[in-house]
Amino acid sequence: MARLLDLFFGLGAALLPSLASAYALPEACSGVCTNSHDPSIIRRADGTYFRFSTGGKIAVHTAPALTGPWTYRGAALPSGSSINLPGNQDLWAPDVAKVGDYYYLYYSVSTFGSQNSAIGVARSTSLDVGSWTDLGATGVASDSSKPYNAIDGNLVQDGDGSYFLTFGSFWQDIHRVRMTPIKANGAAYQVAYDAQDTAIEGPFVFKHGSYYYLFFSKGQCCGFDKNRPAAGKEYRILVCRGTSAVGPFTDRDGKSCRSGGGTVVLQSHDWVYGPGGQGVYQDPTHGPVLYYHYVDTRVGFADGQKRFGWNKINFSSGWPVV
Repeated sequence: MARLLDLFFGLGAALLPSLASAYALPEACSGVCTNSHDPSIIRRADGTYFRFSTGGKIAVHTAPALTGPWTYRGAALPSGSSINLPGNQDLWAPDVAKVGDYYYLYYSVSTFGSQNSAIGVARSTSLDVGSWTDLGATGVASDSSKPYNAIDGNLVQDGDGSYFLTFGSFWQDIHRVRMTPIKANGAAYQVAYDAQDTAIEGPFVFKHGSYYYLFFSKGQCCGFDKNRPAAGKEYRILVCRGTSAVGPFTDRDGKSCRSGGGTVVLQSHDWVYGPGGQGVYQDPTHGPVLYYHYVDTRVGFADGQKRFGWNKINFSSGWPVV
């Protein structure tokens, strides 16, 4: 019996790491939980949550709580962008931040697979549909002469009060540039790169405690219903951290984010497939939360079926755990 008990407890101990690494299912969402590709979340002082997402000239949804019910309100930029590039009527990857009295909405103008891209900005004092003024180009742009693709912008403020836009996708991956915050002010600098797999995009920098955490998406983002990637090559969320908003960033094993580093935060599990396009928000009720889009394998894999997901994050180990 003693030998059997030793075997039982030994087997239980061996299973603990796999149990501990299991990912939580997305928290509840009601109302319009689709139409949520590359979501950006912000909460107004009156308690209203706003969700901005790719498509529909930046779709805007509101809710009284993160759980919903989410209601579609219209397009942030119904006339598209004033940037004269292909894709200026199909805007991508919104990022919303408040600076002073204004909310700034950063968006991408591009077409799929193209490096001919630019990041634009609009602003509003209220977040409401109909209140946004398009300010056009930020000066962050790319073409075949650049080592990066100018999409997926995310504004962050460093400890000295300076603002930076972290951005990028594929080519030589993630870069950052100083911002005013309306215009770029300086040269772009690489903060994340994987020479073996350049499918990196969607950076988001979030400060917690003494560290700035660089979250990013890696893998195939889209078209899962037509071209399913090999297992493990679909979208997933990784992180590195540093003591400055501009890096250098390293992963949990100490590997530089500029040399292929990145610790997995969330990947496909259960019926959740291809989570990514993420952001992080310090919620007054739930604390720090990771939000993202994903497809529910019980429903379908089409881009139009992507859902809004969110989970609480535990930073007690010094690294974000969903």
